Amino acid sequence: MNFENSQAFAQSLDANDQFHSFRDEFHIPQHEGNNAIYLCGNSLGLQPKSTESVIANQLAAWRNLGVEGWFEGNEPWLQYHKQLISPLAKIVGAQENEIAVMNSLTVNLHLLMVSFYKPAGKRYKILMEAGAFPSDQYAVESQVKFHGFDPSDAVIELFPREGEYILRTDDILAQIEANADEIALVLFAGINYYTGQLFDLKAIAEAGHKAGAYVGFDLAHAAGNVPLKLHEWGADFACWCSYKYMNSGPGGISGIFVHEKHHNDDTLDRFAGWWGYRLDTRFKMTQGFQPEIGAEGWQVSTSPILLMASLNASLQLFEKAGSIEALNKKSIQLTAYLEYLINEVNKEIGYEHFKIITPANQQERGSQLSIICKSDGKAIFDYLVSNGVIGDWREPDVIRISPVPLYNSFEDVYQAAKYLLEAVKQVVKQ
Repeated sequence: MNFENSQAFAQSLDANDQFHSFRDEFHIPQHEGNNAIYLCGNSLGLQPKSTESVIANQLAAWRNLGVEGWFEGNEPWLQYHKQLISPLAKIVGAQENEIAVMNSLTVNLHLLMVSFYKPAGKRYKILMEAGAFPSDQYAVESQVKFHGFDPSDAVIELFPREGEYILRTDDILAQIEANADEIALVLFAGINYYTGQLFDLKAIAEAGHKAGAYVGFDLAHAAGNVPLKLHEWGADFACWCSYKYMNSGPGGISGIFVHEKHHNDDTLDRFAGWWGYRLDTRFKMTQGFQPEIGAEGWQVSTSPILLMASLNASLQLFEKAGSIEALNKKSIQLTAYLEYLINEVNKEIGYEHFKIITPANQQERGSQLSIICKSDGKAIFDYLVSNGVIGDWREPDVIRISPVPLYNSFEDVYQAAKYLLEAVKQVVKQ
């Protein structure tokens, strides 16, 4: 498509957008009496208007039924999670028995590493991308220490080539092959939080398995953002949060994927709790853990129904929208338009003040552009915020802007670029 740098053109794209009406399904933060330009779904998604009533239904069940709410009412809590499984399976490309809704992301990562980080002999290392989200770094560091290893030896971090910002797939695969005899686990993000790079998860899974390692993915920035095919790719496990692109609210409930090939593997260790016990005999309260078959066997604690209800409200909108692939088509167009406009800003000011480090290849990114500011980055970011443009700042010099297809418009993107240009003129000392 040939883009144009005008508000009228942006509005014409919105007029032809099949998802434009979904914007009305969300509460938009306000700035000086008007809708803010909210471009921070990579950090916290907006609240669906239905969230309040969906949670209120469960508060009413609690009020009217008390403990009997687990077994009675329109949506008995014992099976409430079943409403979430099918939409989530579609979003991450899994079979329904491979999904469980539980805990928070890093807790789930630890629980899954209990099962899938199994160091033995000289095969004890974890290979991951350098610059992974800090929580993943801390989790991996603590896991290898727990097994008695030195993180500086047991963790292989892959860095981009000198002068580059993103990892080349060929380099990732080459490092997996080069360390094949020592790798116990390949652990990668779906999308790197800082650069916005979408990794080739299929190729990574194939290479990891060829090397004899387990392969797991942290999908915090990928789930609900880009199409995924976890079952088809053969990933051993994955986990994600739901408060970014899946709009479940701050600290919302997480989810896990465990490939069905592991469901009957008794050699896998796991930290057990009663909510992962066989449902048909769970309430007999007997000793000796017998896991539920499927990913639900990795559950530990009682389902937090109010958190599940919040996620349920958003998943209903995903179901209404159709497929993640259809949403991704709009995402690609939104992000491409933002890229075009940023380049137009650079042209107007006569030099590259804003350098996009997210891959230019649309198949290697999701709903995010990470932009390095040549100078005065924090002042530029603060100028955006003061004008109602809500993005995300990452030290030392990166602004992350994430137009989300469910609630962002092309006019949002146009206005954000306009304020970027204004910011340069206002705060940058020429």
